[in-house]
Amino acid sequence: MPCARLTPLTIMNHTRRNVLLLAACQALMFSGNSLLITTSALIGYDLLGTDKSLATLPMALQMIATLASSIPASLLMGRIGRRAGFALGSLLGMAGGLCGAYALYIESFALFCVTTMLVGAFNGFAIYYRFAAADQADAKYKSKAISYVLGGGVIAAFIGPNLAAWTRDVTEVLFGGSMLCLIGFYSLSLALQLFLVIPKPGVVDNAAPRRSMAMIAGQPRFVIAVCCGMLGYGAMTLIMTATPLAMQAIRLPFTDTAFVIQWHVFAMFAPSFFTGHLINRFGLTTVMLTGALLDLICIAVNLSGASVWHFSAGLVLLGLGWNFLFIGATTLLTDTYRPSERAKAQAFNDFFVFTSTTASALTAGTLQHHLGWETVNLSALPVLAVIMLALVWLQFGAPRVSESG
Repeated sequence: MPCARLTPLTIMNHTRRNVLLLAACQALMFSGNSLLITTSALIGYDLLGTDKSLATLPMALQMIATLASSIPASLLMGRIGRRAGFALGSLLGMAGGLCGAYALYIESFALFCVTTMLVGAFNGFAIYYRFAAADQADAKYKSKAISYVLGGGVIAAFIGPNLAAWTRDVTEVLFGGSMLCLIGFYSLSLALQLFLVIPKPGVVDNAAPRRSMAMIAGQPRFVIAVCCGMLGYGAMTLIMTATPLAMQAIRLPFTDTAFVIQWHVFAMFAPSFFTGHLINRFGLTTVMLTGALLDLICIAVNLSGASVWHFSAGLVLLGLGWNFLFIGATTLLTDTYRPSERAKAQAFNDFFVFTSTTASALTAGTLQHHLGWETVNLSALPVLAVIMLALVWLQFGAPRVSESG
């Protein structure tokens, strides 16, 4: 149906329906991600020889693949539409699941790295679920639409880590069942995406005036949004990725690791059902500063002990902090570009976000293996300091008016 014939009520109905479908897709995406967060470092550790410092390389390569595919994915969807792009991403994820099952069967670390890269390529498309929800939403509903889509990840908190534990030994090869679960997640995503109603980019959007990327990126609010998004996600990834290795180092059972990751993922997404309301009521800066403070408290908890309780409490705080920072940064970003500029602006943002997460995932294993859990946590402090300075600038120095045109 052409966009020009849609009434405001029809657009709102489509928006709310899309939000529900995208929230379900988000749940499936993060179910796969949380399953891999729980297992990939341990799989890498088992498949490696004597040098175990590369145990987090598969997770880092997943981030690299997301990084490498994020810009092409956004630009491609700017031409062929969101639904077709998301479907292509799901096919890549299904291929990753098949590759993973075979990699474990032949005990190939290299092929398992290919697996995580294919999943990362899927994520390069799927990271735009939140933007797809926001694109058609009005200004008042935008932060809520983003929050509700991210809220779909609450389901992932229980599905991913628990499936990792339940399917650990169901096949002849360790974690083979977990790889088969990935195929199921991405197949369901593909089925749901067929019901999305998102108009393809129209003639009006393609013909509208567009500023250069340098002009868009030169806006103070754009700089702050990208800075907080990339550094907040990077700090979270650093600590989260090292956690299974830190727990294994003190010989905690795998069921405890799955429990900790489960509640971390829950804390990442459960606040999404009210984060949008908090932003509307208390303001963007207040919510984002609260997120940075929660991350600081997480580090304090992690440094105070190494029991299951410490790991659980620390990662719950880490998840809450990530939620407030990431939703806040995404909301702020959507106010800095015009509809005709969204593909390149969103691609620019997510390229830097996943550059940060890739570096963090790759660094986590080396820091944990050579320097230990305390160093991992202390390394996040300078990052959080930069975030807090950027938010002070947002509150007192950056222009407050929308520059999206």
